[in-house]
Amino acid sequence: MKEVPFDLITHYCCEDVDYTLRLKHLFAQELQKRHLTPIFTTIEMPLLPVLASMERHGMYVDTQELAKLSDYLNTHIHKLQTQIFQETGETFNLNSPKQLGHILYEKMKLPPPTKKGIPPLSTSAEVLEELQEKFPVCRNILTYRGLEKLRSTYVETLPHEILPNTHRIHCTFNQSVAATGRLSCQNPNLQNIPVRSEEGKKIRSAFKPSSPSWSFLAADYSQIELRILAHLSQDEALMQAFLQGGDIHRFTASLVFNVSQEEVSTEMRQIAKAVNFGILYGQQAFGLSQQLGIPFQQASTFITTYFERYPKIQSFLESCKEKARTTGLATTFTGRQRPLLDIHSKNPSLKAAAERLAVNTPIQGAQADIIKLAMIEIHKKLTASPHLGFMVLQIHDELIFEVPDNALQETSHLVKTIMENIMTLSVPLTVDIAIGKNWGEC
Repeated sequence: MKEVPFDLITHYCCEDVDYTLRLKHLFAQELQKRHLTPIFTTIEMPLLPVLASMERHGMYVDTQELAKLSDYLNTHIHKLQTQIFQETGETFNLNSPKQLGHILYEKMKLPPPTKKGIPPLSTSAEVLEELQEKFPVCRNILTYRGLEKLRSTYVETLPHEILPNTHRIHCTFNQSVAATGRLSCQNPNLQNIPVRSEEGKKIRSAFKPSSPSWSFLAADYSQIELRILAHLSQDEALMQAFLQGGDIHRFTASLVFNVSQEEVSTEMRQIAKAVNFGILYGQQAFGLSQQLGIPFQQASTFITTYFERYPKIQSFLESCKEKARTTGLATTFTGRQRPLLDIHSKNPSLKAAAERLAVNTPIQGAQADIIKLAMIEIHKKLTASPHLGFMVLQIHDELIFEVPDNALQETSHLVKTIMENIMTLSVPLTVDIAIGKNWGEC
């Protein structure tokens, strides 16, 4: 750069500014034409400095914890490999679907998949999950794959993303990748680290504040998508459930199975939970039957009964599809739009996928905008009072903060108040707070 003449550099920089300004005028007209200017000016642009601050601050990583986890995973993976080779009676490349398919179906004579569209020697997770109850080797293969993915995707790659002088990782947040308006994350993708598995928690535990006198604070919207569904559908029963408080899945189970909430069993609640969340993604009876391992007719009955108990939800979902057919768009209540090019497709699977997006986008998009607005407001407060800590990560409906221990109570109250009151819905928004000395404890 030093060798380039100054006049050349200044001319080049001025061209950059000029072209950017011309593009701004061009795109501003396009935004106005599509009625997207309010989202651009009140959400996306104000969010930029928030994300810049989060990226700049980053998250501290304990490299010794990662090294311990690497040793643990290597040992566990090696044991699983040995066990699988003993069960199959042969050593082979476990990462080769072709070799694995040959071993399972041609040598061990496991029943091949019969579902339409699935190859006869498929070793996909869906196929192995169906076989694992009768054939333990399939369960071991699934466990092996999960651990191998954690090792290769996170434990082996995260050390390369850490800045040596600060021990911090600085990921990049994307505002315009997910069509629903959700944020995505890359280099590395910290939003995808598993939360339910023990090994995933161990990875999260390597992320901690750099000072022992600081903690992580996690603020998580409770069942926000179902609450948005209640608001958008105006279904009296679902709104009443949230206004009363308590367990929404137990409440749904009591309606679907026609029993009191005290009589709801664990199995009933699990079915109700699957239906509650499945509805958000346009799940049909076949998908529910596969997920729960129940007969198709029983799954169909559950969904029919669900809509009988929550009649306005069905009306709302159908109205989303009808609007999409009319406009070719799925639209959120903030005005965010998603084109649905396949809504009139003659291909049934493409059309069904577009209809699912028509149902889910207004809900997921609203959730994305609600948390973005909360982030903007919280960032203003934290910038004005830096002693309260920093926002460091967003995981869809959850925010992570790095906070001095002596400010935890004040920051918790501030964050919870803003998140729960950033937008007024027909039902309350509820935020759960968790605090830990590392991310895994939150």
